[in-house]
Amino acid sequence: MSTIYYTATTLDGFLADPDDSLDWLFRQNQEDGGPFGYEAFIANVGAIAMGATTYEWVRSHLAASGEPWPYKQPTWVFTHRDLPLIDGADVRLTNGAVDRVHADLTRAADGTDVWIVGGGALAADFARAGLLDEIVVSIAPVTLGAGRPLLSGRFDLQLLDTGRNVDFVCARYRVVGMLTEDLPDGE
Repeated sequence: MSTIYYTATTLDGFLADPDDSLDWLFRQNQEDGGPFGYEAFIANVGAIAMGATTYEWVRSHLAASGEPWPYKQPTWVFTHRDLPLIDGADVRLTNGAVDRVHADLTRAADGTDVWIVGGGALAADFARAGLLDEIVVSIAPVTLGAGRPLLSGRFDLQLLDTGRNVDFVCARYRVVGMLTEDLPDGE
């Protein structure tokens, strides 16, 4: 069992543009059965954590498309607001600390992986608590110049694997820990 931040980013390190749009992502090509594909990943996920902004984006896009909630796994949404729930979805709103909620996620996952969907601030909270094992990121051939960062914070990572999935360069990293030494100015 691992806690994994599985996501996609632009080449310049943004998950979404300044308006929280993911339009850039849906213009890219990727094969579900290809390296680092979603179907193989989600098959071993037993519980999900996501931030409020991610949840609201998913909820609004499902409402617009008429599609059902895409996850069978229980999902904890980290928020300080009272958000509307989605009929038929196992969504649990929480404002708890990541270490306490991680214990609930792990129990629900029952030996399978925990997926940190996003965003980057939530994934960083898990990493700072020493609870994020891996980052699996698909890097798209597009830049935004500004937006929601891939990961909020400074962390040491170890590259474990790489691949290409159509338009994406994909990489899997082990989270080593917090970056402790100062970087030179400008880096």
